[in-house]
Amino acid sequence: MKTPQLLQLRLQNQSIAGTLFEKPADAVARMGAVQAQDYPGALWAVGLRTHNAAEKDIEQAIRERTIIRTWTLRGTLHIVAAADIRWLLDLLGPRLLAGARGRHQQLGLDDTIFKTARDILVHALQGGRQLQRDEIFTLLEGASISTAGQRGYHILWRLAVEGLLCFGARRGKQPTFSLLDEWVPLAKKIDRDQALAEFARRYFTGHGPATLQDFVWWSGLTGTQARIGLDLVGAGLENTIIAGQTYWFPGSLPAVKEPSPAVHLLPAFDEYIVAYRDRAPVLEATRVKQAISSNGIFYPTLVVDGRAGGTWKKAVKKDLLTITPNLFAPLTAAEEHAFRVEAGRYAAFMDLSLGSDSVLLNP
Repeated sequence: MKTPQLLQLRLQNQSIAGTLFEKPADAVARMGAVQAQDYPGALWAVGLRTHNAAEKDIEQAIRERTIIRTWTLRGTLHIVAAADIRWLLDLLGPRLLAGARGRHQQLGLDDTIFKTARDILVHALQGGRQLQRDEIFTLLEGASISTAGQRGYHILWRLAVEGLLCFGARRGKQPTFSLLDEWVPLAKKIDRDQALAEFARRYFTGHGPATLQDFVWWSGLTGTQARIGLDLVGAGLENTIIAGQTYWFPGSLPAVKEPSPAVHLLPAFDEYIVAYRDRAPVLEATRVKQAISSNGIFYPTLVVDGRAGGTWKKAVKKDLLTITPNLFAPLTAAEEHAFRVEAGRYAAFMDLSLGSDSVLLNP
């Protein structure tokens, strides 16, 4: 398998190219999880994989509780299908909590503080109530629990990873928190091997072709756990060897050939960029510092025929959207046309008009 074919299969399996899903929850379930610390970007990450979606449709799916945003893989914010949240937390939570113990000690957060915070928030949120972060911090401060520095963040993180809290719907432009047990109905537990198998299946069908090392990076599992999961589902996947590495991918979907050039505007932290330990097929080593900041911020990426061709920024003035790319190389006339079509799609998602002064910048 050559790199262009690998990239085309990834675009297809990630539901960026080819068949899109009718419901946001189905798009998210296919991926297993969608990274979501950049909230507007996460909405677009789900939207670009959903047929004719608008931003309000993805937010409605959150309000309807079919998809949920919380801390899961690698301890970072992701959107996952609501039906998956409990087995994911059961699988990933213990390792995340153990890994955070030292940081919590540095912050002076102990079991007594977490228990008090837990009791306060159960009382404050029960009955379907949702509170914003500042409102929660005010309650904690009122009980002599300091939220200064990163203490407040880590209290929320700990209680979410434990399965007490999750993000609710936005109030205005600010997220809220809710009790997970009230926000999402209880689900039947699955055993560890079932969870590992399902986790591996979601990753390789929704992200393949990918390697075991890619899965370890994305999932936050140990190498042993990831190998168990892959071994349990490997018979249902295809594999190929590229440069001595084994890549796994689903073989059930018919191949989709996008017209070339194909341009996609991906949000910050999109799974197509972030979900692999080895990003070389998509992102040239000489361009990494232009696409990813020194502190790990993944910028919105312009992808041309599967390869990162630049980054992009948006600006909104009244009802006009302007998208300005920072290109790694000049676009051809055909690529520029494809860019404008994709920019129009994003504008429609945002329910905005595309400004006529959207410009293309040469590197």
